[in-house]
Amino acid sequence: MMAMDTMVAEGPRSPEAKLGLRVEDLWDVMEPQLSPTEKLNACFESIPVSAFPMAPSNKELEIKSDATLAEAVKVLARHNILSAPVVNVDAPEDASWLDRYIGIIEFAGIAVWILHQSEPTTPTSPSTPNTPTSASAIAAKANGLTFALELENLGLGSAATTSGNFFEDLISSEPYKNTKVCDISGTFRWAPFLALERSNSFLTMLLLLSKYKMKSVPVVDLGADRIDNIITQSAVIHMLAECAGLQWFESWGTKSLSEVGLPLVTPDQIIKVYEDEPVLQAFKLMRKKRIGGVPVMDRDQGKAVGNISLRDVQFLLTAPEIYHDYRSITVKDFVTAVRSYLEKNKDANPMSSELVTCKIDCTIKDLIKLLDDEKIHRVYVVDDDGNLQGLITLRDIISRLVHEPRGYFGDFFDGVLPLPLDCRR
Repeated sequence: MMAMDTMVAEGPRSPEAKLGLRVEDLWDVMEPQLSPTEKLNACFESIPVSAFPMAPSNKELEIKSDATLAEAVKVLARHNILSAPVVNVDAPEDASWLDRYIGIIEFAGIAVWILHQSEPTTPTSPSTPNTPTSASAIAAKANGLTFALELENLGLGSAATTSGNFFEDLISSEPYKNTKVCDISGTFRWAPFLALERSNSFLTMLLLLSKYKMKSVPVVDLGADRIDNIITQSAVIHMLAECAGLQWFESWGTKSLSEVGLPLVTPDQIIKVYEDEPVLQAFKLMRKKRIGGVPVMDRDQGKAVGNISLRDVQFLLTAPEIYHDYRSITVKDFVTAVRSYLEKNKDANPMSSELVTCKIDCTIKDLIKLLDDEKIHRVYVVDDDGNLQGLITLRDIISRLVHEPRGYFGDFFDGVLPLPLDCRR
């Protein structure tokens, strides 16, 4: 502890650490009768989101609505980011930010949409002879025919028996190269998306990232009618990691997981996949269950041996050659190939593909450091024998930092559709 305190006091302070000191100053003058949680709520309510450091990759990075999916993937991969705002090229120069942007597009969203189109077409129901499915309708709008039919013409088969060159063929297909970002805008989570003004509070931002299940929060400069910053869950975790040693952080961070009610996801609630299952089935399962990742299980031993997340889907599009030699891509094949690829490209992709675990007696501070160091979004809680005891995500940690006061948001969400499922619980 002393070494960490000295580092915070004497070393050069990062923007995140300076932000932590700002919270510290507010913490020191809060009413003594307030509980630690009430103090943190009050501190974060007093700081505007404009104070949050801007990531270099966020600055002025936008994707045009008439860009193709292939072009969007290249932009995201080149800047090593998972999402970016989409600018409406048809909007007038003096358009408000609401008209200027049509949403936030994600790496995983592009890949999952493509995989959805690659599923075999379903015979038309007699009761609806000419009605396309919603996914087919989007594809038809983009290309005049369904993506699935086009892939069938290319000889690409079912995801259940995906061959190693499936994705190389997929990204060289005309639908992938010609479909525009605006053509899949109906699959974006927000319509257009929910953003904060620079004057909105840290507390609002933290609640949106935790209780209201947003992966990232755009911050809009109303004067310029442009997105000024995009704050992600990972960026908040990094900020917290930089605050180690400060009084307000230590009062919360030194608590064990069980003391703050973690993990929220119990063993029987963890959705799993097995090594020998087709990898596309794993991604479909994540899409269906609306989750960001799943542990990979050894069928014989019943133990978790790896992890596969929705953000790993980017490697289906950016590096399909890494599993070119596999006749049928299983979860094990995919995890092994991605692990090898990341090992060879550490500088370009500083993320981990390993199964990262902790014990129930781990402190919040140690867990945050683990998440930040490994650049991961989830940690599995295990017992001494390696059996899964729970799951903790970035969102779970942020949700234990603050709480939503009664009636806090008021009419904030009016006109924003669709809301995340079960967000009002």
